[in-house]
Amino acid sequence: MSNSADSPGTGAMGSGPRRGPRVRPVRMLTAAVFALAGLIFFTSFDTAKGTDIRQDGSLLKLSDLIQQRSRKNKDLDESNASLRDGVESLAKSDGGSTKAQDRRLTGLEKSAGTQKLTGKAVTVTLNDAPPNATAKLPGYPPPQPDYLVIHQQDLQAVVNALWQGGAKGIKVMDQRLISTSAVRCVGNTLILQGRVYSPPYKITAIGDPGRLQQSLADSKAIQTYMVYVNVYGLGWKVTDDGTVTLPGYSGTVDLHYAKPVQ
Repeated sequence: MSNSADSPGTGAMGSGPRRGPRVRPVRMLTAAVFALAGLIFFTSFDTAKGTDIRQDGSLLKLSDLIQQRSRKNKDLDESNASLRDGVESLAKSDGGSTKAQDRRLTGLEKSAGTQKLTGKAVTVTLNDAPPNATAKLPGYPPPQPDYLVIHQQDLQAVVNALWQGGAKGIKVMDQRLISTSAVRCVGNTLILQGRVYSPPYKITAIGDPGRLQQSLADSKAIQTYMVYVNVYGLGWKVTDDGTVTLPGYSGTVDLHYAKPVQ
């Protein structure tokens, strides 16, 4: 009896049906590859729906979405500021408060940063280094990409130094800072109160210009930043602006806090 696969099989009931020829493993693998390729092509076609996925303008990049939300937040801030002005005008015309109460309320609003503030100011401008920057001084390593961009701690160092120097009010880019403001960076962009900014970053503070500039010079964090300014070309500029007016904070002043799960 032959032992080949072409031979009829035998069992307890006698002769079984004749088996067909053996399928070679190579042919099975080839068929599986073609089947998988067909599935991939079909899936790609079904996803694209006849469009170029890479260049379809309807598929917004994440950066586009962030910029879109940033513009929307700006519009909402401006609308909120307009409504707040209307409410304040109505409150003043109501006549239900005394002059002493009005003065106290105005003072609290100024302290909270919701009112405009005028005075002598200093502006600090920070910027990324040129992309082709090299070490300008001997003994320093070639720059890593991380060395050439402004980081969150750099902006925070400037803001903290200005508060330390007696700033009465601070504006970052076009927004007034208040007690709940948080200066945060994602990549090389600044996210401040729901809006996105790219360098150069401008920070303006009202106060005594001499004290403000001395506080900047005394800051240990800024002294470290200045090493990168001198070695790799990060941007740093301090200007005395004379008398300027900072805008009032126009966003919401509601406090948000954690609540225990019920």
